[in-house]
Amino acid sequence: MAIVYVASSKGLANWGADHGLTKHCYKIGVTDGTAEAAVEELNAGEHAGHTDWKLAKQVETDEDEAAILARVGAKEKLVDPNYYPGIKKAPGIFKVKLATVESRLLMEQTLRGENPHVVKVKTADIVDHLVKLATVKNPQW
Repeated sequence: MAIVYVASSKGLANWGADHGLTKHCYKIGVTDGTAEAAVEELNAGEHAGHTDWKLAKQVETDEDEAAILARVGAKEKLVDPNYYPGIKKAPGIFKVKLATVESRLLMEQTLRGENPHVVKVKTADIVDHLVKLATVKNPQW
């Protein structure tokens, strides 16, 4: 069974903020091995020009990387590796809009029957949002 992982890089976040994207840039990938080994490989290969990748979350899946990236790409913006030479043609990097994450959190509160209230979006919320987009085939939010 394959593993979907979300990795973050402080250097990539700073690069995204400097280049008008957002500081909320994350790498989503699929590996047949362990997610830790995949992140070590990202660091060893200087993926997107950075060597400070950290594993944020991992989940088992039975789908291939193309299907997962397409599903996440329907809701979040996939950074075009050909347009930004600073990321050195690195695939699977997404920029996350906080408004999308906040909207999902409000919708989940409503579906649970709670009175919806605005919450401050945290890094863990963003990572959970990406993992849910990658793994849930027909989300109700």
